[in-house]
Amino acid sequence: MSEAADESAGSGVGPDQCAEAPPAADAASRDPQIPSLARTVEALLFLSTDPLTPAELADATQAGEGAVLTALALLAEDYAPGRRGIMLRELGGGWTLASDPETEDAARRLLSRPRLSTLTPAQAETLAIVAYLQPISRPEITRIRGVSADSATATLLERGLIEEAGHSQFGAVLYRTSTAFLKLFGLRSLEELPDVARWDPTPEEQAELRERLLRAGEARAGGGPDG
Repeated sequence: MSEAADESAGSGVGPDQCAEAPPAADAASRDPQIPSLARTVEALLFLSTDPLTPAELADATQAGEGAVLTALALLAEDYAPGRRGIMLRELGGGWTLASDPETEDAARRLLSRPRLSTLTPAQAETLAIVAYLQPISRPEITRIRGVSADSATATLLERGLIEEAGHSQFGAVLYRTSTAFLKLFGLRSLEELPDVARWDPTPEEQAELRERLLRAGEARAGGGPDG
């Protein structure tokens, strides 16, 4: 009897039982829906901040847990250690996507950079006016807002969300949004700004806005020195 046969007999496991389980790729080839399910599972793991159990994934995808486990095995092959910068990890009885430990130093350098703080209401209002009416001067922004725009405009300039765009015919500096503004709001271009017509103001807001715009229009038509 050969050594392999002796080992099989000694362990009490038959030849068929000794064979390795088929890889996930083979299982996927037998069920064409598995790759699609794996992509959905991958998206759910990416979106979730917490590990997801096979039962949770099955409930969300409306698939059986067996199919979800096969999809996870397929993802595990795609995210095998050393293959990508992302790994599939099992934590606390669930599954999650995590960065490869080898990327830790680079990740620390990236995440240690100072981040932009939240915009104040005055800054957000000023930025919206510039975005929709650009190029526009600071005096015009002040007329529309009804209060001084100096501080908000200076902060937006400092943070790189707006930039100078020449001068008006009266010598006032004109402002426009910057590339950083597009990146911050995930826009490819200004054409992707939400349509203001979709905003549904109250009658009081309409009256106040109309009055501000009328005053701004009259001032611009009058050719004030700071226009």
